[in-house]
Amino acid sequence: MKNITENKMGVLPVGRLLFTMSLPAMISMLIYAMYNIVDSFFVARISENALSAVTLVFPVQMLMVAVGTGTGVGLSSLIARRLGEKRVEEANVSAAHGFLISLFNWVVFAILGIFLTKPFITLFSDDAEIVALAVRFCTILTVCSLFIFIQVTVEKILQATGNMLFPMIFNISGAIINIILNPVLIFGLFGAPALGIAGSATATIIAQFAAMSIGLFLLFRFKHAVKVEFKRLRRPQQRIFADIYAVGFPAIIMQAVMSITVSGMNAILIRFTSTAVAVFGVYYRIQSVVFMPVFGLNQGALPIMGYNFGARNKKRLMDGYKKATYVALVIMVVGMALFQLYPIQILQLFNASPDMLHIGNRAIRIMSICFIPAGFGIVTTTLFQALGHGFLSMIVSLTRQLFFVLPAAWLLGEALGVDYVWFAYPIAEVVAVLIFAFFLYGIYNKEIRNLGVHKE
Repeated sequence: MKNITENKMGVLPVGRLLFTMSLPAMISMLIYAMYNIVDSFFVARISENALSAVTLVFPVQMLMVAVGTGTGVGLSSLIARRLGEKRVEEANVSAAHGFLISLFNWVVFAILGIFLTKPFITLFSDDAEIVALAVRFCTILTVCSLFIFIQVTVEKILQATGNMLFPMIFNISGAIINIILNPVLIFGLFGAPALGIAGSATATIIAQFAAMSIGLFLLFRFKHAVKVEFKRLRRPQQRIFADIYAVGFPAIIMQAVMSITVSGMNAILIRFTSTAVAVFGVYYRIQSVVFMPVFGLNQGALPIMGYNFGARNKKRLMDGYKKATYVALVIMVVGMALFQLYPIQILQLFNASPDMLHIGNRAIRIMSICFIPAGFGIVTTTLFQALGHGFLSMIVSLTRQLFFVLPAAWLLGEALGVDYVWFAYPIAEVVAVLIFAFFLYGIYNKEIRNLGVHKE
């Protein structure tokens, strides 16, 4: 008799399965978004320059997340597909390779952090205080990035097997530790040293180490559908790296392009005022409260869709996609409504100056228009990844971010001023929806419509 835990992605009702698999990830991602906001909340109380410094470093953090999560998406997609195809041994070997990739990613970012942080920051600001704060913050995060890369690898291995509870446990644990330690280390509470902006970075690293440690304990202490054995790394297999990055590389590029876009927006906005950069930083962190639950939803949906595509079950594959899309759109509608109604209250959480309130009120309302089309795009991206076609998602992301957001932001800023730069985001999302719909139509007819017809 088959183990229901290992095969639930192929037998349980899709709606209930999506709920049980996505809810822990959604909660986990929401907590993650909250601790990013808490970081900025306390940093803003150091000074507006400190908030601007953290915003300038944000693209580097996004790039680390892009590499870690993008690789993890490729790893998770590969493991889920192999499990669906009943090729368990290959799934085990793939999981072990994920750790080797994590180690390599850390070495790269540690070197880049040591040697390139200051040159990168000075591209955007010549303010000595902002540069010093940003360099201090960024160096700590990059040099100690091993913990976050391993944490993400553990998370994606477990999610590929359908286990969403354990990732929620260690992600929430890390987030809570970060939230507690931020004010303690920034302001020197309870006898701790007052480290300022370095305290925020140190709190993040300690939290990442704790989450990684808990994740490793849960991965190796309990039995899962995938078994990780490091002895398999004695002979790394080039084919597995290729399979992981067939989906993972496009996912990395998609998220890395977001980092480039944020850097570009910072460069465009700082020409007007550093306050506009601070506003953009606040928006990007606050909007994660809406977007992160949708990303969590996708973490539950990806293995469901990947497993059932591997098992050639068209009905379950499309049920997973449709239900995930409906939930994503509901979340986005609610989020947009809150951003439209309470922009001033959102900004006041970050000790906003009168100038920041003036610029931010309009900016938050305009940019939040993009939420609804973004919901469709995010879930469709996950469908493409589950089917092993990450390059389609990459093409749309490149088109949206590089060919629409930044050019539109620059042109609008030059022609109409900073108040109109923000329209670049809703314009780009509408274009992306049309492109996604075109690709979805083609891939459905080619690979999904007749899925399972010849199943024996």
